[in-house]
Amino acid sequence: MLKKILMALMLSLVFVLAACGGAEEDTGSDEGSEEMEENGGEESASGNNLDISATNFEFDQSEYTVEAGEEVTVNLTNEEGTHGIAIDEFDVNMEGEGSTTFTPEEPGEYTIECSVPCGEGHEDMQSTLIVE
Repeated sequence: MLKKILMALMLSLVFVLAACGGAEEDTGSDEGSEEMEENGGEESASGNNLDISATNFEFDQSEYTVEAGEEVTVNLTNEEGTHGIAIDEFDVNMEGEGSTTFTPEEPGEYTIECSVPCGEGHEDMQSTLIVE
């Protein structure tokens, strides 16, 4: 009986740790790097698209900027591991790669956080959305 309990605990641990251990893909694309340099390393939405890349325990930018009153399409790509995004104030909750849209009406700063428990660094996996 004890062996079965230990086996179940080990399998559970493997599944939790595997959430951030996805296969790494190289897309060979450097799109957006010029824009990031122009904005001091911060990416802004271009053409109402906000492209976010996630790796283990961090998003590719610490801040993203969009315009208030305009519909924004968020595109999430997982470069390493399995992640999602949540922006509570705009009812955005994506688990895994994909796209979603929302319209931020009020200027301000909002927290973007990972919505998929991805391991020990999950609580620190945050970025800021600046709505101007």
